[in-house]
Amino acid sequence: MDFIYLLFILALSIFLGFVIISRVPPLLHTPLMSEANAISGITVIGAVIAAGSEIGSPFTIILATTSVALATYNVVGGYLITEKMLKMFKKKGQ
Repeated sequence: MDFIYLLFILALSIFLGFVIISRVPPLLHTPLMSEANAISGITVIGAVIAAGSEIGSPFTIILATTSVALATYNVVGGYLITEKMLKMFKKKGQ
């Protein structure tokens, strides 16, 4: 029964995130992406702690290790895209 509640929370958070992000004006996408990168950084820390836990089951360790990889990919990719977007606003002479 707990799995159904967790699945419901996941579906609700995906829907709510989509609705909120779709209403953000394009001018604010870069600061919003930077904030999302900070949140993904926190996810990396939590996943590293979960992956290094000695009391976790093998499934938990595999899931946490996958989370570390995906969150790290998200952080690095997000910062690269943010830097590219910020370069678009710089003048050619700078």
